[in-house]
Amino acid sequence: MITDRVLAFLEAALLTSRGPVMVQGLVEALGDGTVSAAEVEEALKSIRDQLSAPGHGIRLEKVAGGWRYVTLPELDDPLRVFHGLAAKQRLSQAALEVLSIVAHRQPVTLPEVNFVRGANSTGVVRTLLDRGLIRLAGRKKVVGKPFLYRTTKEFLVHFGLDRIEELPEPEKMIQDENFEAE
Repeated sequence: MITDRVLAFLEAALLTSRGPVMVQGLVEALGDGTVSAAEVEEALKSIRDQLSAPGHGIRLEKVAGGWRYVTLPELDDPLRVFHGLAAKQRLSQAALEVLSIVAHRQPVTLPEVNFVRGANSTGVVRTLLDRGLIRLAGRKKVVGKPFLYRTTKEFLVHFGLDRIEELPEPEKMIQDENFEAE
């Protein structure tokens, strides 16, 4: 049974956390053994449902295997002004292309990315590594032993995904948009 004290703790933990909070971490922090992971998960879903009602400026979402508070997208510009933040640093078209290739084909090597894109992607890969959206995942066991790349947890958080499997398949997106080759 979730008590008011536990609900208050969940809200406070989510509010003060820097990133997504795992259910197991919340259960362990409570430490008394009276609350199960399933009960915490249900309580978080209840909080999420309450915040989805009109009139709330935040919502609770499940991303990267954990839970976090986020502001509504339509409040982004006024919040940036309020906090004195500079304009968003957007990803370039090339960066989005490389991220898409890495996400759908991971683990993937730079030569494979270059082949799919039809362009040299070395600088873009370096930028994505610096931003923490992709990471090294070892070396491929072929001649030259090129590095393998994968997406990171930060990639999931950045795009609001709980798991990489939530990415739409490129073929499905083309069918959904009624795209026809000429």
